[in-house]
Amino acid sequence: MNKNLRYLFIILGICLAGYILWYFKSIVAYILISTVFTLVGRPIVNFLNKLHFKKLKIPNFISALITVVIIWILVLTFFRIFIPLIAHQASELSAIDPAAVMNNLQEPLAKLENLFVKFNINSNMNQTMDQYFTEKFMSIVNVSMISNIFGSVAGILGNIFIAAFSISFITFFFLKDKGLFSDGILLFVPDKYLDKIENMLSSIKKLLTRYFTGIFVQISGIIILVSLGLTLVGISFSDALVIGLVVGLFNIIPYLGPVIGALLGLVLGLAINLDLEFYTELLPLLGKISIIFIVVQVIDNIVFQPFIYSSSVHAHPLEIFLVIMIAGSLFGITGMILAIPTYTILRVVAKEFFNKLKVVKKLTEKI
Repeated sequence: MNKNLRYLFIILGICLAGYILWYFKSIVAYILISTVFTLVGRPIVNFLNKLHFKKLKIPNFISALITVVIIWILVLTFFRIFIPLIAHQASELSAIDPAAVMNNLQEPLAKLENLFVKFNINSNMNQTMDQYFTEKFMSIVNVSMISNIFGSVAGILGNIFIAAFSISFITFFFLKDKGLFSDGILLFVPDKYLDKIENMLSSIKKLLTRYFTGIFVQISGIIILVSLGLTLVGISFSDALVIGLVVGLFNIIPYLGPVIGALLGLVLGLAINLDLEFYTELLPLLGKISIIFIVVQVIDNIVFQPFIYSSSVHAHPLEIFLVIMIAGSLFGITGMILAIPTYTILRVVAKEFFNKLKVVKKLTEKI
């Protein structure tokens, strides 16, 4: 009976902790973002702490402060470059005349419709190909939709000062006091588990630091490669940057993200060049854009992904793929993004507490 009561109290405790985390979800989000910033910024702090002039060294709190400033300079530079470009791109898309666009595409759509008729593909369609694509295109460039998006962004920006200050404050102390986060967790750990939890936290920190650093390098590399490639084939540098940003950010989603990013990149490339003649100019341009995406994806598969998904978290690519697919099936896109760091944490926990199991030994042998 006592054992059953203990399990009941444990379950109730977990439920209560889950409710508290949900209720204070904004604060939890600030702490998680600060933790990521800390993992990425820790190498900078360590580097600054090693610098010295004769016997003079940079104090730890100064190193932490400089690192926070560097992180925010990078974040603000990112927004300073891309937000105006995205706003300009949205303005251009909202000004597109769908009727004029469909008029330019009428001939290729007619040929496509004849091809469908020939192979009896569109026998159940109640619309012509022209009507179908006109309807879909108008829904994509819907002005009210774009206005709603900017309205949502404006609402988010209303609380950005509080978020920025909170994240900066927490990140500074995480960087300044090296064991602050882990010591806070250890306060709730029974003495008999202290060594295991300390080893677990140390392993998690090392693996996730490499992972998030790798993600940053991957996104930056893809944005640069796509932007340069598109500029070389004749797309303006500002438009190329926006497309590069879309492709780079969607690449965070493992495996499926590059496909989604490439398709959206092609749509943007089509939308900003609708004035070109379809067969002689627009179609070849889309072909060149596709080639650039393929080349960048090959570079990503050969250079970036092995470093991030295999070397950084020490897991087999097939293992990572299955975990991502399961997480995607259960939790959608968010699950796919969080799958690798979550799986990394679970592997480390399993190694410390369930290392006698054969399957755990096999999955964690490289950690």
